[in-house]
Amino acid sequence: MKVAVIGGGATGLAAAWRLSGAGHEVRLFEASQRLGGSVRTDAADGWLIEAGPNSIQESTTELAALISDLGLGPERVVAGASSKKRFIVMGGRLVALPGSPLQFFSTPVMSARTKWMILTEFTKRRFERAGDASVGAFVRDHFGAELVERIVQPFISGIYAGDPERLSTRHAFPNLWEAERAAGSVIRGMIAGVKSRRAQGKRSAPALISFRRGLQELTDTLAAKLPAGAVGLGCEVRSVAPGERARWRVGWRGPQGDSSAEFDSVVAGVPASALAALEIGRDGHRPLAGLAAVEQPPVVSVFLGFRRNQVSHPLDGFGALVPAVERRSILGVIFSSSLFEGRAPQGHVALTALAGGVMQPDVARLPEAELMGRVLGDLGELLGARGEPVFVRRTFWPRAIPQYNLGYDRHLDAIAACERDNPGIFIGGNARDGISLADCLKSGSLLAKRVS
Repeated sequence: MKVAVIGGGATGLAAAWRLSGAGHEVRLFEASQRLGGSVRTDAADGWLIEAGPNSIQESTTELAALISDLGLGPERVVAGASSKKRFIVMGGRLVALPGSPLQFFSTPVMSARTKWMILTEFTKRRFERAGDASVGAFVRDHFGAELVERIVQPFISGIYAGDPERLSTRHAFPNLWEAERAAGSVIRGMIAGVKSRRAQGKRSAPALISFRRGLQELTDTLAAKLPAGAVGLGCEVRSVAPGERARWRVGWRGPQGDSSAEFDSVVAGVPASALAALEIGRDGHRPLAGLAAVEQPPVVSVFLGFRRNQVSHPLDGFGALVPAVERRSILGVIFSSSLFEGRAPQGHVALTALAGGVMQPDVARLPEAELMGRVLGDLGELLGARGEPVFVRRTFWPRAIPQYNLGYDRHLDAIAACERDNPGIFIGGNARDGISLADCLKSGSLLAKRVS
């Protein structure tokens, strides 16, 4: 078949490579001048900067197979042992989250009442729920309000840059939703899930990985393995209309002006805003226009390099998350040079601070000088970072992570209806199949299977 793939991010690249490998003729359209989407790695003066995702969980069989099939096994690097240690800011200082039963009982992060609620949650009756619930409400039902404020809210900021009172548990954290549905108790359900994965020979805790030259090595390899001439950069697809003999005519605007061509199938792996603008079917109809309402808050990533003696904290972990009650400008900070080797020159450390999101969008939009003042102020107080950094790289994402908020069913239903009404069109990506890099790569592989 002749297949058009719209979008050159992780989903589109994975789909295009799988389809090409299956013998189909593929044309990939990317509106920007680069492939990889939010995956962006830069190298400069001995620093390795991740402007988008900083790591990827090897949580799917599709990802492991993809890495193997691409020949990237020798380039794969696993996060250091200290990455299992996570910090939460509490009262202006970093406190390690418990990583063992002994630490659970001694941690100051939770009160004795919250610890008791966690320990006894598995004894509760089956929880009957009439409909969806926000992540905040869901966790409060099982573990109380303190856990939401001190741990869940900052983790939601770290993963989604979102608000736990608005995110849908069913769509944002389907594993939690299914654990409650299957067992009533979240803890009982999660234990059953771990046992099931072990019985299938799967790891209960997926490895946290990257590559020697950063995550972009994965998307660059996918792109390099596509046939010559298969990729069109600067090509914005605007319409997918019925063509001759049950085919689809794809119309796009590229460097040479407006063009069109017919394809047997069309794969769309673009963000919600791009899906909303896409004309599908006859008469310029936009069946996914409602996806323009999907919230994608601004986020800024600030990579900072310091001499090691400028930072007093040992940086012995993955990083630190900042609860909203701490009233800081940053959402959290990743200890980049502790996470993977080769991220900073000898004698230096690298940090990646994140700011903005649903709860503080204006911080992400601050002028650079004011933003840097706030970021350095927080890092100075929390990590003992002194003086000016020797290296800085700021990346602004105006529309970052899609928020799977309450009521997200209507967007998923619209996508499913669009596919039903237009056979031969297949839609995936982070607007539908999960926000993580592993989710997007899996989505691309599954889209290719559906087309085939």
